[in-house]
Amino acid sequence: MSKKLATELEAREVAEAAREEQWERRSFSKRLFAGRLALDLLHPHPSSDPEEQARAQPFLDRLHAFAAEHIDGDAIDREGWVPESVLEGLAELGAFGMKIPREYGGLGLSQVSYNRALSIVASRCGATGAFLSAHQSIGVPGPVLMFGTDEQKTRFLPRLARGELSAFALTEPDAGSDPANMATAAELSEDGEHWIINGEKLWCTNGPRARIIIVMARTPAREGVRGRRPVTAFIVEMDTPGVTVEHTSTFMGLRGLSNGVLRFENVKVPRDNLLWGEGKGLKLALITLNVGRLSLPAFCAAAAKASLEMSREWGATRVQWGQPIGKHDAIAQKLGTMAADTFAMESVVGLTSAMADTKQFDIRLEAAFAKMWNSERAWMTANDALQIRAGRGYETHESLQQRGETPYPIERMVRDLRINLVFEGSSEIMRLFIAREAVDDHLKVAGDMIDPRAPIGRRLAALVRAGLHYAWWFPTRFVGWGHWPRFGEFGPLARHLRFIDRTARKLARSTFYAMVRFGPKLEKRQAVLGRIVDVGAELFVMTAACVRAQKMRTENPSDPTPVTLADLFCRQARRRIRSSFDDLFANDDTATYAVAGQAMEGRFSWLETESVVSMAEAYSEANAASETAVASREPEPAGAD
Repeated sequence: MSKKLATELEAREVAEAAREEQWERRSFSKRLFAGRLALDLLHPHPSSDPEEQARAQPFLDRLHAFAAEHIDGDAIDREGWVPESVLEGLAELGAFGMKIPREYGGLGLSQVSYNRALSIVASRCGATGAFLSAHQSIGVPGPVLMFGTDEQKTRFLPRLARGELSAFALTEPDAGSDPANMATAAELSEDGEHWIINGEKLWCTNGPRARIIIVMARTPAREGVRGRRPVTAFIVEMDTPGVTVEHTSTFMGLRGLSNGVLRFENVKVPRDNLLWGEGKGLKLALITLNVGRLSLPAFCAAAAKASLEMSREWGATRVQWGQPIGKHDAIAQKLGTMAADTFAMESVVGLTSAMADTKQFDIRLEAAFAKMWNSERAWMTANDALQIRAGRGYETHESLQQRGETPYPIERMVRDLRINLVFEGSSEIMRLFIAREAVDDHLKVAGDMIDPRAPIGRRLAALVRAGLHYAWWFPTRFVGWGHWPRFGEFGPLARHLRFIDRTARKLARSTFYAMVRFGPKLEKRQAVLGRIVDVGAELFVMTAACVRAQKMRTENPSDPTPVTLADLFCRQARRRIRSSFDDLFANDDTATYAVAGQAMEGRFSWLETESVVSMAEAYSEANAASETAVASREPEPAGAD
């Protein structure tokens, strides 16, 4: 608590400086928040390149065979280690270079093919899938491809394509979602040839086994570099003197994950290894994540498919009270929802991947929606699968196998899935990120009105500007034809698209009303913002499900099942949307916040200790022993296996 952390104002300035301020490409979801259903952007469904798909298929077939024979998720979970032979086998297949262009030794696959490959591996083992994803989705290849010099691409990409593992080091003990508290620093050497990095990074996925990583570090503020606390990205070789693995972390799930604490002590990095430019590190990270986040939704959709397969098989064969349990309404409701949600998750993955491949969209909102929504629904789906399997869902794979039962790994899957609500931006941070982008147009018009730091002159000018703008804008959010016969070509799904069209306008009006009602306090009303985002997410996923179902209906008119699944999903999503609107302003947020404040003051400490051993008492001795162990521990060499 003695550390000097960034103030609220400083943290906000750092976050704003890292934002992509311009929308140079089309955005479906930005228009959705503005009250417009731009269906023409997504329908017909963006198509994949047939040549690339044909080129990718043999690789996917080989990867499928390799995963089925060599990747044992239960053994990896039990031993807490992905064997080197598995990583080497994946490297020989080219799996570590899937997104690296062929001129640099990679496979040059599309996002669609890449997600298919990740789903294949993750269906066998989530931890092994994480190696591939952390390496390519958020590791070194993506940032170097987007922001590296030709020399950097030539120097690093062939090595990465061959399987030299990479990682991305951003998080620190005091810097998670708030990068303003970053302490790792880089100073230019006296001769100007090297940057010297000092600091510590936490929870660096792939870090302990990586060979090349990207490190975010503070660099000195100077003229020509934006921000008072600039952050810069560096490419660091893990065998550089001064780089050590301080600790390898273990987790509730993904137990084979390579993740840990990295320390940098006077690490000399060649000046040529600075990536993009001084002070551009956080913007680089956010832009990288716009596409990098698309891998987690694919993992989640794969897990949902497995949950559905295991649950419907058990629902059809397990007999209780004279009939299969799937015929009992309590279980049938779960199974029906699981099927509809799985279709929706797959629709989101297919649509966002295809959008990314076209290079015609700004997908920052769609990627955030996909990550947030799929991770949350996959967790609910797996939880329902465990409930349906009951005791057999809670029992481990190994125990089931030992006593001759079908060893479905639901218990492991539930543990593995939970981190997806935290990885690459927690659900709470995703909602805040999306909310900030959702109100961007409003802030451009009326931001000075609600900015307490703005001088009176700017506030008055903003008042006039906003009055003129909203005198036209607000009435137009009521105008539109969201009724029959619009979208008739979608058949039974047309009514859901009409609902989306009407609701988008209501969402825009509600967002504006929230800004007027709460003014500068809106950014503190995160529960309200969360409900606005939830409505937008459901509308986007509904659109994805309808567009995909229509595509499948056109390709195979004799199969009604895609429309059946999309229809059920949209029915249920509409109920959730109505609930979010009902709770937008009539809620218990203020009372709940007040109780939370009293809890942090210790007003309810009697509730925590009544008839139990307190956590502080239980772990005080353990903490003292841990501090002693840390002080005496020898660090591991970086990149050690």
